[in-house]
Amino acid sequence: MEEVDVFIPCCVDEFCPQIGFDLISLIEKMGAKVNYNTEQTCCGRVLYDNGNWKEAKRLGEKFLADFSGKNMIVGCSASCLGYIKNNFGKLFYNTSYHNNYKSLSERIMDVSQFILAQKSDCELGAEFPFRVFLHNNCKSLNEYDIQEEVRFILSKVKGLTLVNKEVCDFCCGYGAGLYMYNEPVSTQLAKKKVEKALSLNAEYITSTDATCLMQLENYIQKNEIPNLRTIHLASLLMYSSNNK
Repeated sequence: MEEVDVFIPCCVDEFCPQIGFDLISLIEKMGAKVNYNTEQTCCGRVLYDNGNWKEAKRLGEKFLADFSGKNMIVGCSASCLGYIKNNFGKLFYNTSYHNNYKSLSERIMDVSQFILAQKSDCELGAEFPFRVFLHNNCKSLNEYDIQEEVRFILSKVKGLTLVNKEVCDFCCGYGAGLYMYNEPVSTQLAKKKVEKALSLNAEYITSTDATCLMQLENYIQKNEIPNLRTIHLASLLMYSSNNK
């Protein structure tokens, strides 16, 4: 493993950049050199989901150009990555970009898959002495099939107690822009997810998707819920290093 490109989604770049820093630190901790292309922008998921395929395709072409090398690409948003792997193929079917898409789809992966690919025992020396609720993002389950990878990684974190043994597969209320177009339903879904975590005495909710965590953190803060926070998987794995 020599050099890895990182994909930092626009939501992370704009609203929670620490996740991006933690992703880079984690990859470096695993022994790789990190390349961050400062020209990268949005993958186009929101536009695609809302029917604006023309603009989504324009952003997709830029994305293919920004990551046109041969390096492995690691990201920290299962939603964006699932979209790229599945729907870029529809956008660029039977076009001159199709082979570019095929090459990229074979190189791009979520941080959880990257960890398993590079270190199968997932022994990263991470410590997180808290009770954790795992939120399985809808897109990671339905578009990307990321599930057991994250559970296995969490099982190797010293001091961590995973409170939900089963997959909690209902939406947090963020998906497909629901939080913008149907705020009452979005809020109720977030409430249901948070109440499930609280019923299991969780101290943190974790996920591989920053947008879901933003949705849940917003609900937690608005309702002044004590003793419950959200944390991205990359930040969780870097917690002990960041707090030395």
